[in-house]
Amino acid sequence: MISKVNSAGINGIDGYIVDVECYASQSIPKFDIVGLPGTSVKESYNRIKAAIKSAGLEFPMMSVTVNLAPADMIKQGTAYDLAILLAMLRCTVLCDCDLSGKCFAGEVSLTGALRKTNGILSMCIAARDAGFSEMYVPYDNINEASVVDGISVFGVKDISELTMHLLKGGIIQPATCSTEGLFDLTYEGIPDFADVKGQEQIKLAIEIAAAGMHNILLVGPPGTGKSMLAKRIPGILPPMNFAEALETTKIYSASGNIGAGQTLITRRPFRSPHHTMSSAGLVGGGKIPQPGEISLANNGVLFLDELPEFAKDATDALRQPLEDGEVTITRVGGRYRFPSRFMLVGAMNPCKCGYYGHPVKECSCSRAVIDKYLSRVSGPLLDRMDIQVEVPSLTYDELSEKSLAESSAKIRERVINAREIMAKRYEGTGICANGDLTPALIRKYCVLDDEAQNVMKNAFERMGLSARGYDRILRVARTVADMHASETIRKEHVAQAVQFRNLDRKYWKN
Repeated sequence: MISKVNSAGINGIDGYIVDVECYASQSIPKFDIVGLPGTSVKESYNRIKAAIKSAGLEFPMMSVTVNLAPADMIKQGTAYDLAILLAMLRCTVLCDCDLSGKCFAGEVSLTGALRKTNGILSMCIAARDAGFSEMYVPYDNINEASVVDGISVFGVKDISELTMHLLKGGIIQPATCSTEGLFDLTYEGIPDFADVKGQEQIKLAIEIAAAGMHNILLVGPPGTGKSMLAKRIPGILPPMNFAEALETTKIYSASGNIGAGQTLITRRPFRSPHHTMSSAGLVGGGKIPQPGEISLANNGVLFLDELPEFAKDATDALRQPLEDGEVTITRVGGRYRFPSRFMLVGAMNPCKCGYYGHPVKECSCSRAVIDKYLSRVSGPLLDRMDIQVEVPSLTYDELSEKSLAESSAKIRERVINAREIMAKRYEGTGICANGDLTPALIRKYCVLDDEAQNVMKNAFERMGLSARGYDRILRVARTVADMHASETIRKEHVAQAVQFRNLDRKYWKN
């Protein structure tokens, strides 16, 4: 007999439907699985056999062939276990069950219990889009799966429970989820800018960067607060909307980074990988490609502390994602797309010892050592840093100041106001912040008046800007104008944007 059960898999972070077809015949007992199964899929037979027997059900002693369609896509992971098991049980106890309109995904343990499975959120979305009315998932995945509208989601604890439900109905109740209150704790536990003494000019640069989602580079001697400032940036970013939260959660679900009981990731990510990280770990990759740190930072912040200490091939691999907002990894088994629209924050010392250009402490590095250290940050990557600011050492008076600085909440209010202006201007374009403006939109929305044109022309000729550098200054100037609620980009807005992009001429001049 032939039976068919619907399941789902993931390709990158996107789900797709898989038809699990089972052919069983009265012959010498054996099991074959076809349809480009990966190693974990081939091993499913042993898990399924133990699970069926542990549940006290009859294991079909037949010749069984399982086909996973479409057969031209490599199937990886353990999400197909449940559907394969049900397809085999349709030869015995479930032969009269109607499974049409139902989709099943989840890993089966030897005891018959269902284990938490990666990528369930994307699979539920794929099942809903394919027209399925019911989705059955492991109970530990129920919170993330229940946020998908338009499909009834059932959390399954074990095979015995699911079998009784399919035979009699009403044993498992569909999950309910409300997004109310999910975004209330977005900023809880994030360090506050009120704790940062001095550095007002740097805070202004960070505020502008946060408002427009611009990349920013902080350069300064040790102990000036570069890392302290960077870690507070998520506290001034606008809250994520539902679409951003869903996209971010899909990435974390596919990579197995969803916490127990977590529904949606509502806080903008802040990723701070160690400088020993490889290019594949940073950008994504592997035999079975997985999202890298830049995708885990999607819709949030990627902080690279000690930027020159990262492997040069790793940091240079950031160049294309910074332009395109996504990473495409091609393998023999197919192409994998991972979103990577993030705000890059880099921090570094001006030299190996950290005191090049310091007003008091003497630098112990030779010119050759300084040049070698700075050259680890390539020109093309530096050109993609919209804002470059020097973080100076604090004076005694600044450090001994008793009053608190401006809080993150007040800064965030101004950032949100600027974002609202941008959202209204770019409605229907798919752009949410000035940092994402395309060349065509720059020409349309970053028009300079005559005085601003003169300032821009002088800066272009004096600084020897590239075409990309020119566009990025215009984007920052557009953000500065929005911070002042000005529809016109004036000379003072351009001047401030230029002021925040001159360190490459100071440190990388040679």
